[in-house]
Amino acid sequence: MKAIIKNFILFTVLTLAAWTAPQKASAQAFISFDFQLFYDDLSPYGDWIDNEEYGYVWLPDVSRGFTPYRTNGHWIYTYAGWTWVSNYSWGWAPFHYGRWFYDPYYGWLWAPDNEWGPGWVTWRRSNDYYGWAPIGPGISINIAYSNGYNLPYNQWMFVRSRDFGRTDINNYYINSSSYTTIINNTTVINNIQVDNSSSVRYNTGPDRSEVQIKTGNNYAPVALREKNSPGQSLNKSELQIYRPRVEKNDGSGRKSAPAMVVDKNDVKPIGQRNTDARPQRGDKQIKQQQPQRNDQQSKQQQPQKIDQQAKQQQQQQQQQRDDQQAKQQQQQRDDQQAKQQQQQRNDQQAKQQQQQRDDQQAKQQEQQRNDQQAKQQQQQRDDQQAKQQQQQQLKDQQAKQQQQQQLKDQQAKQQQQQRKEQQAKQPQPRKEQPVKQPPERKDTTRKGGTK
Repeated sequence: MKAIIKNFILFTVLTLAAWTAPQKASAQAFISFDFQLFYDDLSPYGDWIDNEEYGYVWLPDVSRGFTPYRTNGHWIYTYAGWTWVSNYSWGWAPFHYGRWFYDPYYGWLWAPDNEWGPGWVTWRRSNDYYGWAPIGPGISINIAYSNGYNLPYNQWMFVRSRDFGRTDINNYYINSSSYTTIINNTTVINNIQVDNSSSVRYNTGPDRSEVQIKTGNNYAPVALREKNSPGQSLNKSELQIYRPRVEKNDGSGRKSAPAMVVDKNDVKPIGQRNTDARPQRGDKQIKQQQPQRNDQQSKQQQPQKIDQQAKQQQQQQQQQRDDQQAKQQQQQRDDQQAKQQQQQRNDQQAKQQQQQRDDQQAKQQEQQRNDQQAKQQQQQRDDQQAKQQQQQQLKDQQAKQQQQQQLKDQQAKQQQQQRKEQQAKQPQPRKEQPVKQPPERKDTTRKGGTK
Protein backbone atom coordinates (compact mmCIF):
# COMPACT_ATOMS: atom_id res chain seq x y z
CA MET A 1 0.00 0.00 0.00
CA LYS A 2 2.82 2.36 0.93
CA ALA A 3 4.56 1.58 -2.37
CA ILE A 4 1.41 2.47 -4.31
CA ILE A 5 1.04 5.77 -2.43
CA LYS A 6 4.71 6.55 -2.99
CA ASN A 7 4.43 5.87 -6.71
CA PHE A 8 1.29 7.98 -6.94
CA ILE A 9 3.00 10.95 -5.23
CA LEU A 10 6.02 10.60 -7.51
CA PHE A 11 3.80 10.48 -10.56
CA THR A 12 1.91 13.63 -9.43
CA VAL A 13 5.16 15.57 -8.89
CA LEU A 14 6.56 14.55 -12.26
CA THR A 15 3.30 15.38 -14.03
CA LEU A 16 3.20 18.87 -12.46
CA ALA A 17 6.82 19.43 -13.43
CA ALA A 18 6.09 18.37 -17.00
CA TRP A 19 3.12 20.75 -17.21
CA THR A 20 4.98 23.78 -15.84
CA ALA A 21 8.36 23.40 -17.60
CA PRO A 22 8.82 26.01 -20.39
CA GLN A 23 9.30 24.72 -23.90
CA LYS A 24 11.21 26.27 -26.77
CA ALA A 25 12.70 24.50 -29.76
CA SER A 26 10.98 21.10 -29.50
CA ALA A 27 8.19 19.27 -27.71
CA GLN A 28 8.66 17.43 -24.41
CA ALA A 29 7.93 13.78 -23.99
CA PHE A 30 4.28 13.54 -23.04
CA ILE A 31 2.12 10.44 -23.14
CA SER A 32 1.95 9.21 -26.70
CA PHE A 33 -1.28 9.35 -28.73
CA ASP A 34 -2.17 7.79 -32.04
CA PHE A 35 -4.16 9.22 -34.93
CA GLN A 36 -7.36 8.69 -32.96
CA LEU A 37 -6.56 12.01 -31.29
CA PHE A 38 -6.88 13.78 -34.63
CA TYR A 39 -9.96 11.81 -35.65
CA ASP A 40 -11.82 12.71 -32.47
CA ASP A 41 -10.72 16.32 -32.00
CA LEU A 42 -11.18 17.42 -35.61
CA SER A 43 -14.52 15.69 -36.26
CA PRO A 44 -16.56 18.63 -34.88
CA TYR A 45 -14.92 20.99 -37.38
CA GLY A 46 -15.13 19.01 -40.61
CA ASP A 47 -15.66 15.67 -42.33
CA TRP A 48 -13.42 12.62 -42.55
CA ILE A 49 -13.26 10.99 -45.95
CA ASP A 50 -11.64 7.66 -46.87
CA ASN A 51 -9.12 8.52 -49.57
CA GLU A 52 -7.72 5.76 -51.78
CA GLU A 53 -4.19 7.18 -51.75
CA TYR A 54 -3.77 8.68 -48.26
CA GLY A 55 -6.34 6.88 -46.12
CA TYR A 56 -8.54 8.98 -43.86
CA VAL A 57 -8.27 12.66 -44.82
CA TRP A 58 -10.04 15.64 -43.28
CA LEU A 59 -12.18 18.23 -45.07
CA PRO A 60 -12.57 21.32 -42.83
CA ASP A 61 -15.76 23.35 -42.49
CA VAL A 62 -14.34 26.64 -43.79
CA SER A 63 -15.61 29.42 -45.99
CA ARG A 64 -15.05 29.32 -49.72
CA GLY A 65 -11.59 30.49 -50.77
CA PHE A 66 -9.82 28.88 -47.82
CA THR A 67 -6.12 28.16 -48.38
CA PRO A 68 -3.87 26.60 -45.71
CA TYR A 69 -1.09 28.86 -44.41
CA ARG A 70 -2.85 31.83 -46.01
CA THR A 71 -6.33 32.16 -44.55
CA ASN A 72 -6.97 33.37 -40.99
CA GLY A 73 -3.42 33.29 -39.59
CA HIS A 74 0.09 34.75 -39.72
CA TRP A 75 3.78 33.93 -39.15
CA ILE A 76 5.71 34.62 -35.94
CA TYR A 77 9.36 33.94 -35.17
CA THR A 78 9.93 31.33 -32.42
CA TYR A 79 12.91 29.29 -31.28
CA ALA A 80 11.76 26.72 -33.87
CA GLY A 81 11.87 29.31 -36.68
CA TRP A 82 8.95 30.98 -38.46
CA THR A 83 5.83 29.37 -37.00
CA TRP A 84 2.28 29.61 -38.37
CA VAL A 85 -0.24 30.85 -35.81
CA SER A 86 -3.78 30.02 -36.89
CA ASN A 87 -6.88 31.81 -35.66
CA TYR A 88 -8.90 28.60 -36.07
CA SER A 89 -9.47 26.78 -32.79
CA TRP A 90 -8.42 23.53 -34.50
CA GLY A 91 -5.27 25.10 -36.00
CA TRP A 92 -2.90 23.41 -33.52
CA ALA A 93 -3.17 20.15 -35.51
CA PRO A 94 -3.48 20.54 -39.32
CA PHE A 95 -0.90 23.34 -39.60
CA HIS A 96 1.79 21.58 -37.52
CA TYR A 97 1.16 17.87 -38.13
CA GLY A 98 0.53 16.19 -41.48
CA ARG A 99 0.29 17.74 -44.92
CA TRP A 100 -2.30 19.56 -47.04
CA PHE A 101 -3.12 18.76 -50.66
CA TYR A 102 -5.59 20.18 -53.14
CA ASP A 103 -8.30 18.07 -54.76
CA PRO A 104 -10.17 19.66 -57.70
CA TYR A 105 -13.47 18.19 -56.44
CA TYR A 106 -13.25 18.65 -52.66
CA GLY A 107 -10.80 21.53 -52.39
CA TRP A 108 -8.10 21.51 -49.71
CA LEU A 109 -7.79 18.26 -47.69
CA TRP A 110 -5.53 17.37 -44.78
CA ALA A 111 -3.69 14.05 -44.40
CA PRO A 112 -2.56 13.33 -40.79
CA ASP A 113 1.03 12.56 -39.86
CA ASN A 114 2.89 12.27 -36.57
CA GLU A 115 5.76 14.77 -37.01
CA TRP A 116 5.40 18.24 -35.47
CA GLY A 117 6.84 21.27 -37.28
CA PRO A 118 6.42 25.06 -37.17
CA GLY A 119 4.78 24.97 -40.60
CA TRP A 120 4.99 22.33 -43.32
CA VAL A 121 5.60 24.63 -46.28
CA THR A 122 8.32 25.15 -48.86
CA TRP A 123 9.88 28.62 -48.90
CA ARG A 124 11.20 30.89 -51.67
CA ARG A 125 12.80 34.34 -51.63
CA SER A 126 14.20 37.15 -53.75
CA ASN A 127 15.36 40.68 -52.98
CA ASP A 128 11.75 41.88 -53.18
CA TYR A 129 9.54 38.94 -52.16
CA TYR A 130 9.04 36.06 -49.70
CA GLY A 131 6.79 33.16 -50.64
CA TRP A 132 5.59 29.79 -49.32
CA ALA A 133 3.34 26.91 -50.36
CA PRO A 134 1.98 23.80 -48.55
CA ILE A 135 4.04 20.62 -48.94
CA GLY A 136 2.01 17.66 -50.17
CA PRO A 137 1.77 14.27 -48.42
CA GLY A 138 4.66 11.85 -48.91
CA ILE A 139 7.11 14.58 -49.99
CA SER A 140 10.44 14.33 -48.16
CA ILE A 141 12.24 17.37 -46.83
CA ASN A 142 15.06 16.98 -49.35
CA ILE A 143 12.61 17.03 -52.25
CA ALA A 144 10.37 19.75 -50.84
CA TYR A 145 13.25 22.24 -50.53
CA SER A 146 14.89 21.50 -53.83
CA ASN A 147 14.56 23.33 -57.13
CA GLY A 148 12.99 20.21 -58.63
CA TYR A 149 9.83 20.42 -56.46
CA ASN A 150 7.32 22.33 -58.57
CA LEU A 151 3.86 23.27 -57.36
CA PRO A 152 1.07 24.98 -59.33
CA TYR A 153 1.60 28.73 -59.22
CA ASN A 154 -1.83 29.31 -57.62
CA GLN A 155 -0.87 27.25 -54.53
CA TRP A 156 1.82 29.81 -53.62
CA MET A 157 1.49 32.86 -51.42
CA PHE A 158 3.81 35.85 -51.97
CA VAL A 159 4.24 39.13 -50.12
CA ARG A 160 6.72 41.94 -50.51
CA SER A 161 9.75 41.53 -48.28
CA ARG A 162 8.88 44.66 -46.30
CA ASP A 163 5.43 43.21 -45.41
CA PHE A 164 6.55 39.79 -44.17
CA GLY A 165 5.91 39.18 -40.45
CA ARG A 166 2.76 41.33 -40.27
CA THR A 167 -0.09 40.04 -38.13
CA ASP A 168 -2.55 41.22 -40.81
CA ILE A 169 -0.54 39.65 -43.61
CA ASN A 170 -3.74 38.57 -45.39
CA ASN A 171 -4.08 42.20 -46.55
CA TYR A 172 -0.68 42.19 -48.28
CA TYR A 173 -0.68 39.12 -50.55
CA ILE A 174 0.48 39.86 -54.11
CA ASN A 175 -2.05 39.22 -56.88
CA SER A 176 -1.60 35.68 -58.18
CA SER A 177 -1.38 36.90 -61.79
CA SER A 178 2.24 37.89 -61.04
CA TYR A 179 3.22 34.59 -59.36
CA THR A 180 4.71 32.89 -62.42
CA THR A 181 7.13 35.77 -62.97
CA ILE A 182 7.96 35.96 -59.26
CA ILE A 183 8.58 32.20 -58.99
CA ASN A 184 10.97 32.33 -61.94
CA ASN A 185 12.94 35.08 -60.19
CA THR A 186 13.13 33.54 -56.70
CA THR A 187 15.27 30.82 -55.09
CA VAL A 188 14.52 28.10 -52.55
CA ILE A 189 15.16 28.90 -48.87
CA ASN A 190 16.93 25.87 -47.41
CA ASN A 191 17.36 26.60 -43.68
CA ILE A 192 16.94 23.05 -42.38
CA GLN A 193 16.93 22.44 -38.61
CA VAL A 194 16.75 19.19 -36.65
CA ASP A 195 14.67 18.73 -33.49
CA ASN A 196 17.09 16.96 -31.15
CA SER A 197 14.33 15.26 -29.15
CA SER A 198 12.51 13.71 -32.12
CA SER A 199 15.09 13.90 -34.96
CA VAL A 200 12.43 15.62 -37.07
CA ARG A 201 13.88 17.83 -39.82
CA TYR A 202 12.03 20.99 -40.86
CA ASN A 203 12.68 24.34 -42.52
CA THR A 204 12.91 27.42 -40.28
CA GLY A 205 12.08 29.76 -43.17
CA PRO A 206 13.63 33.16 -44.02
CA ASP A 207 16.70 34.36 -42.15
CA ARG A 208 15.56 36.44 -39.18
CA SER A 209 18.36 39.03 -39.55
CA GLU A 210 17.51 39.51 -43.21
CA VAL A 211 13.80 39.95 -42.41
CA GLN A 212 14.65 42.53 -39.75
CA ILE A 213 16.69 44.54 -42.27
CA LYS A 214 14.03 44.37 -44.99
CA THR A 215 11.09 45.18 -42.69
CA GLY A 216 12.84 47.52 -40.27
CA ASN A 217 11.34 45.58 -37.34
CA ASN A 218 12.98 43.56 -34.56
CA TYR A 219 11.74 39.98 -34.13
CA ALA A 220 12.83 38.60 -30.77
CA PRO A 221 12.31 34.81 -30.67
CA VAL A 222 9.03 33.80 -29.02
CA ALA A 223 9.23 30.84 -26.62
CA LEU A 224 7.14 27.74 -27.29
CA ARG A 225 5.27 26.40 -24.25
CA GLU A 226 3.32 23.16 -24.09
CA LYS A 227 -0.45 23.51 -23.74
CA ASN A 228 -2.23 20.73 -21.89
CA SER A 229 -5.32 20.61 -24.10
CA PRO A 230 -6.03 21.10 -27.80
CA GLY A 231 -5.66 24.70 -28.94
CA GLN A 232 -3.14 27.53 -28.93
CA SER A 233 -2.78 31.02 -27.48
CA LEU A 234 -0.23 33.74 -28.18
CA ASN A 235 1.12 36.65 -26.18
CA LYS A 236 4.15 38.89 -26.68
CA SER A 237 6.69 36.51 -25.16
CA GLU A 238 5.38 32.98 -25.76
CA LEU A 239 3.18 30.75 -27.86
CA GLN A 240 1.25 28.14 -25.88
CA ILE A 241 0.30 25.32 -28.22
CA TYR A 242 -0.89 21.74 -27.85
CA ARG A 243 1.65 19.43 -29.48
CA PRO A 244 1.60 15.95 -27.98
CA ARG A 245 3.75 13.08 -29.12
CA VAL A 246 1.78 11.22 -31.76
CA GLU A 247 2.43 7.69 -33.01
CA LYS A 248 0.95 6.29 -36.19
CA ASN A 249 -0.63 3.45 -34.17
CA ASP A 250 -1.04 2.65 -30.47
CA GLY A 251 1.07 -0.52 -30.61
CA SER A 252 -1.85 -2.77 -29.63
CA GLY A 253 -2.75 -3.74 -33.18
CA ARG A 254 -6.02 -1.82 -33.00
CA LYS A 255 -6.55 0.27 -36.11
CA SER A 256 -7.62 3.83 -35.35
CA ALA A 257 -10.50 5.28 -37.35
CA PRO A 258 -12.82 8.28 -37.21
CA ALA A 259 -16.10 7.75 -35.41
CA MET A 260 -17.88 8.93 -38.54
CA VAL A 261 -16.57 8.66 -42.09
CA VAL A 262 -18.52 10.54 -44.76
CA ASP A 263 -19.10 8.79 -48.04
CA LYS A 264 -17.21 10.76 -50.65
CA ASN A 265 -20.26 10.65 -52.91
CA ASP A 266 -22.24 12.52 -50.23
CA VAL A 267 -19.87 15.48 -50.24
CA LYS A 268 -20.75 18.28 -52.61
CA PRO A 269 -18.03 19.62 -54.88
CA ILE A 270 -16.24 22.72 -53.69
CA GLY A 271 -18.13 24.96 -56.09
CA GLN A 272 -21.51 23.91 -54.62
CA ARG A 273 -20.68 23.91 -50.94
CA ASN A 274 -21.82 26.86 -48.86
CA THR A 275 -19.89 26.32 -45.67
CA ASP A 276 -20.75 29.81 -44.38
CA ALA A 277 -24.34 28.62 -43.83
CA ARG A 278 -23.44 25.33 -42.11
CA PRO A 279 -24.27 25.16 -38.38
CA GLN A 280 -21.42 25.25 -35.92
CA ARG A 281 -20.99 21.71 -34.68
CA GLY A 282 -17.85 22.18 -32.69
CA ASP A 283 -18.89 23.16 -29.18
CA LYS A 284 -21.80 20.73 -28.97
CA GLN A 285 -19.84 17.73 -30.23
CA ILE A 286 -16.84 18.61 -28.10
CA LYS A 287 -19.01 18.58 -24.99
CA GLN A 288 -20.53 15.25 -26.05
CA GLN A 289 -17.21 13.64 -26.94
CA GLN A 290 -15.06 15.10 -24.14
CA PRO A 291 -16.09 12.56 -21.44
CA GLN A 292 -15.55 9.71 -23.89
CA ARG A 293 -12.12 11.02 -24.86
CA ASN A 294 -11.17 11.57 -21.23
CA ASP A 295 -12.17 7.99 -20.31
CA GLN A 296 -10.40 6.58 -23.35
CA GLN A 297 -7.27 8.62 -22.75
CA SER A 298 -7.23 7.67 -19.07
CA LYS A 299 -7.48 4.00 -19.99
CA GLN A 300 -4.68 4.38 -22.53
CA GLN A 301 -2.48 6.42 -20.20
CA GLN A 302 -2.87 4.55 -16.91
CA PRO A 303 -0.83 1.43 -17.88
CA GLN A 304 1.90 3.63 -19.28
CA LYS A 305 2.20 6.26 -16.54
CA ILE A 306 4.21 4.30 -14.01
CA ASP A 307 6.56 2.87 -16.62
CA GLN A 308 7.25 6.28 -18.17
CA GLN A 309 7.91 8.32 -15.02
CA ALA A 310 11.66 7.76 -14.94
CA LYS A 311 11.86 8.07 -18.71
CA GLN A 312 9.95 11.37 -18.60
CA GLN A 313 12.27 12.77 -15.97
CA GLN A 314 15.34 11.82 -18.00
CA GLN A 315 13.81 13.19 -21.16
CA GLN A 316 12.84 16.40 -19.37
CA GLN A 317 16.39 16.89 -18.19
CA GLN A 318 17.73 16.06 -21.64
CA GLN A 319 15.20 18.42 -23.17
CA GLN A 320 16.27 21.21 -20.86
CA ARG A 321 19.88 20.61 -21.87
CA ASP A 322 18.88 20.51 -25.52
CA ASP A 323 16.86 23.70 -25.13
CA GLN A 324 19.76 25.42 -23.41
CA GLN A 325 22.15 24.21 -26.08
CA ALA A 326 19.76 25.26 -28.84
CA LYS A 327 19.39 28.67 -27.23
CA GLN A 328 23.16 29.04 -26.93
CA GLN A 329 23.64 27.95 -30.54
CA GLN A 330 20.94 30.34 -31.66
CA GLN A 331 22.56 33.11 -29.64
CA GLN A 332 25.92 32.29 -31.18
CA ARG A 333 24.39 32.35 -34.64
CA ASP A 334 22.69 35.64 -33.87
CA ASP A 335 25.93 37.09 -32.51
CA GLN A 336 27.85 35.83 -35.52
CA GLN A 337 25.28 37.25 -37.89
CA ALA A 338 25.26 40.54 -36.00
CA LYS A 339 29.06 40.61 -36.13
CA GLN A 340 29.05 39.85 -39.86
CA GLN A 341 26.42 42.49 -40.47
CA GLN A 342 28.39 45.00 -38.42
CA GLN A 343 31.53 44.11 -40.38
CA GLN A 344 29.59 44.49 -43.62
CA ARG A 345 28.30 47.86 -42.47
CA ASN A 346 31.83 48.89 -41.46
CA ASP A 347 33.21 47.70 -44.79
CA GLN A 348 30.44 49.47 -46.62
CA GLN A 349 31.03 52.64 -44.61
CA ALA A 350 34.79 52.44 -45.21
CA LYS A 351 34.14 51.85 -48.90
CA GLN A 352 31.81 54.83 -49.03
CA GLN A 353 34.32 57.01 -47.19
CA GLN A 354 37.12 55.89 -49.53
CA GLN A 355 34.85 56.55 -52.48
CA GLN A 356 34.09 60.00 -51.10
CA ARG A 357 37.82 60.68 -50.66
CA ASP A 358 38.50 59.42 -54.18
CA ASP A 359 35.67 61.54 -55.54
CA GLN A 360 36.93 64.57 -53.65
CA GLN A 361 40.50 63.98 -54.82
CA ALA A 362 39.32 63.49 -58.39
CA LYS A 363 37.26 66.66 -58.08
CA GLN A 364 40.26 68.56 -56.75
CA GLN A 365 42.46 67.22 -59.54
CA GLU A 366 39.83 68.15 -62.09
CA GLN A 367 39.58 71.60 -60.55
CA GLN A 368 43.36 71.97 -60.68
CA ARG A 369 43.38 70.92 -64.32
CA ASN A 370 40.58 73.36 -65.05
CA ASP A 371 42.41 76.13 -63.20
CA GLN A 372 45.65 75.36 -65.01
CA GLN A 373 43.89 75.23 -68.35
CA ALA A 374 42.10 78.49 -67.57
CA LYS A 375 45.44 80.04 -66.54
CA GLN A 376 47.07 78.85 -69.75
CA GLN A 377 44.21 80.17 -71.82
CA GLN A 378 44.36 83.49 -69.98
CA GLN A 379 48.13 83.64 -70.53
CA GLN A 380 47.62 82.94 -74.21
CA ARG A 381 45.01 85.67 -74.41
CA ASP A 382 47.33 88.07 -72.57
CA ASP A 383 50.27 87.19 -74.83
CA GLN A 384 48.11 87.58 -77.92
CA GLN A 385 46.77 90.87 -76.66
CA ALA A 386 50.30 92.08 -75.86
CA LYS A 387 51.46 91.00 -79.30
CA GLN A 388 48.54 92.79 -80.89
CA GLN A 389 49.28 95.89 -78.84
CA GLN A 390 52.97 95.73 -79.84
CA GLN A 391 52.02 95.33 -83.49
CA GLN A 392 49.59 98.21 -83.19
CA GLN A 393 52.24 100.34 -81.55
CA LEU A 394 54.66 99.46 -84.33
CA LYS A 395 52.05 100.34 -86.93
CA ASP A 396 51.30 103.58 -85.13
CA GLN A 397 55.01 104.38 -84.93
CA GLN A 398 55.50 103.61 -88.60
CA ALA A 399 52.48 105.71 -89.49
CA LYS A 400 53.82 108.52 -87.33
CA GLN A 401 57.26 108.31 -88.91
CA GLN A 402 55.68 108.23 -92.34
CA GLN A 403 53.60 111.25 -91.46
CA GLN A 404 56.65 113.05 -90.11
CA GLN A 405 58.60 112.20 -93.28
CA GLN A 406 55.76 113.44 -95.40
CA LEU A 407 55.70 116.61 -93.36
CA LYS A 408 59.47 117.03 -93.77
CA ASP A 409 59.20 116.41 -97.49
CA GLN A 410 56.42 118.93 -97.73
CA GLN A 411 58.41 121.48 -95.74
CA ALA A 412 61.47 120.88 -97.87
CA LYS A 413 59.36 121.30 -100.98
CA GLN A 414 57.88 124.45 -99.65
CA GLN A 415 61.29 125.78 -98.75
CA GLN A 416 62.57 124.92 -102.22
CA GLN A 417 59.64 126.67 -103.73
CA GLN A 418 60.24 129.68 -101.59
CA ARG A 419 63.89 129.83 -102.61
CA LYS A 420 62.93 129.59 -106.22
CA GLU A 421 60.43 132.36 -105.87
CA GLN A 422 62.93 134.50 -103.99
CA GLN A 423 65.60 133.97 -106.58
CA ALA A 424 63.14 134.81 -109.26
CA LYS A 425 62.43 138.12 -107.63
CA GLN A 426 66.12 139.17 -107.39
CA PRO A 427 67.84 140.83 -110.55
CA GLN A 428 70.16 138.60 -112.38
CA PRO A 429 73.84 139.81 -112.74
CA ARG A 430 75.00 140.47 -116.36
CA LYS A 431 77.26 137.89 -117.65
CA GLU A 432 80.58 139.02 -119.23
CA GLN A 433 81.20 137.80 -122.69
CA PRO A 434 84.47 135.95 -122.92
CA VAL A 435 87.23 137.41 -125.31
CA LYS A 436 87.38 135.38 -128.37
CA GLN A 437 91.00 134.23 -129.00
CA PRO A 438 92.37 133.82 -132.49
CA PRO A 439 93.02 130.25 -133.41
CA GLU A 440 96.47 129.02 -133.07
CA ARG A 441 98.53 128.50 -136.18
CA LYS A 442 99.81 125.11 -136.72
CA ASP A 443 103.52 124.78 -137.43
CA THR A 444 103.89 122.96 -140.62
CA THR A 445 107.64 122.90 -140.59
CA ARG A 446 108.88 119.47 -139.83
CA LYS A 447 111.77 118.86 -137.72
CA GLY A 448 114.91 117.92 -139.60
CA GLY A 449 114.24 119.60 -142.94
CA THR A 450 111.62 120.85 -145.19
CA LYS A 451 109.35 118.85 -147.29
